[in-house]
Amino acid sequence: MKTLTRIPQALLSLLLAAAAIVMLVPIGLTFTNSLMTEQEMRSNYHLIGQMTDTALGGQQQFVNLKLIPDWLSWTQYAQVLILAPKFLRMFWNSAALVVPIIVGQTAVATLAAYAFAKLRFPGREKLFMIYIMTMLMPFQVTLVPNYLVVNKLGLMNSDPAIILPGIFGAFGVFMMRQFMAHIPGAYVEAAKMDGAGHWVIFTRIILPLVQPGLAALTVLLFVDNWNMIEQPLIFLQDTVKQPLSLYLAQIDQEARGIGFAASALYMTPMILLFLYAESYFIEGIQLSGIKG
Repeated sequence: MKTLTRIPQALLSLLLAAAAIVMLVPIGLTFTNSLMTEQEMRSNYHLIGQMTDTALGGQQQFVNLKLIPDWLSWTQYAQVLILAPKFLRMFWNSAALVVPIIVGQTAVATLAAYAFAKLRFPGREKLFMIYIMTMLMPFQVTLVPNYLVVNKLGLMNSDPAIILPGIFGAFGVFMMRQFMAHIPGAYVEAAKMDGAGHWVIFTRIILPLVQPGLAALTVLLFVDNWNMIEQPLIFLQDTVKQPLSLYLAQIDQEARGIGFAASALYMTPMILLFLYAESYFIEGIQLSGIKG
């Protein structure tokens, strides 16, 4: 019986390993191709053949995807980091947008989540459901109201036009509220019996217990805002103020080496952040009750 139960587990492990490899191959190609010389890049990515498939509607062209470079070249990185200051400028533009959004939304989300999870007041559940409904709306639905408000406040073409709506997102409140709901209410009641107020309870009891949730929220917010496209395109007309997420679309199609190097540098902060907070991230997702 034990042998029979191990076979499905082995198959599941093989399937998960295969899925992981499929997902990691594009990332590996990006990093290895960024180290290729421009000559090798051109020889690999020009059309090298054709195949005929009547089911696909005729001839299909294909290229050679090479994983390991023949010679290591750092020319593309020097071009992106030193010879082209536009990349670094847009990198710091992204940091100036993402960091305030993460700090602001985690602060607002934890305070609001504490109120929804641990305080008792009339209409709490209805207010929470109305608040969460904004999270279910697509970005395109709230785009027009955000644009009208930002334009009325005179914030167009400025960082606050993106930072302020990002700080008051509903996802952080929902996630932290789900996380705090798992904290036993006996902790709060015991602190109240000792004379502690809400601020003491929040800072000394709740915050230390929700650190995994904060780590998971930080990672998710970083990925979401680091990759934002629509907001800077609409609210930041000045290209000097635009973030790094818009840089890759502006690279010339012939500059493949620079495109791979810029993509590798673009992914590096997200990979490092996830590796640093991996254990907290997984624990925070599990305890928050959020599935897939």
